[in-house]
Amino acid sequence: MSGRLTGIGLVSPLLLVLLLLFVAPVLMMAPLSFQEYIPGMGMSDTWTLENYTQLFTDSYYREIVFRTLVLGFGVTTLCLLMGYPLAYYMAFAKPRMKLALTLLVIFPMLLNLVVRSFGWIALLADHGLINNLLMDWGIIASPIRMMFNLGGLLIGMSHIYLPFMVLMLVPAIQAVPQDVRDAASTLSAGRVRTFFSVTLPMTAPGILAGSIIVFVLSISALVTPRMLGGATYKVMATLIYDEFLLTLNWPSGAALAFMLTLIALAVIGLSSRLFGRWGGVA
Repeated sequence: MSGRLTGIGLVSPLLLVLLLLFVAPVLMMAPLSFQEYIPGMGMSDTWTLENYTQLFTDSYYREIVFRTLVLGFGVTTLCLLMGYPLAYYMAFAKPRMKLALTLLVIFPMLLNLVVRSFGWIALLADHGLINNLLMDWGIIASPIRMMFNLGGLLIGMSHIYLPFMVLMLVPAIQAVPQDVRDAASTLSAGRVRTFFSVTLPMTAPGILAGSIIVFVLSISALVTPRMLGGATYKVMATLIYDEFLLTLNWPSGAALAFMLTLIALAVIGLSSRLFGRWGGVA
């Protein structure tokens, strides 16, 4: 009992800070999401569920939600496919090579997010570096549209959030005991079978942690979707920004913010169960 009280006492300052600075402001915004907004007049005292029901009944909002989920899962999948081989190589690389690769992975995170997004604009624009090179080499006759669509966002955001995936995977891969892999080899399992039967299932916690971080960051990102997606290709984060600061429809913006939070929590809970069953079966 005394141990539990000591533990509660140790974490209580952090819990108090989280409650006051994060949970309380969000809960204070909850009544706002149920208020009615009248264009040209502002918010009324009438309570309504329309701000939430429109997310399911209005095709425009359904498309925004679907587009956000596709973006989140797409970026997470690309980061996992690119990050796992890199993390696997880093986990078993020599100290000098590992240090160099770690610095290369971390270095982009030291740059401002706006600068990195502008870099991708210079590369992906209709008359950017990539299109100009392809046209100069005679590969294409006209520029390929690589901005203001899903493809441009997937490319730019996968580059931005790839370090988070790699940094989660490296410790998980290093934690796999070498004797377990040796035992698989002793039982006549080849490298490929050892990887899929032993290494991959045992790194499920790292895959889960990296995937959750990348997914949540992707669906809540504002700067990069705003710059690479423009005003035409909106996701939930950019729509929330527009509702609050451009149209001044605060109730709709608050409802969108709560829905985005619920989507993130639902995906986190579902993925935790799926990965837990996968790891248990493995």
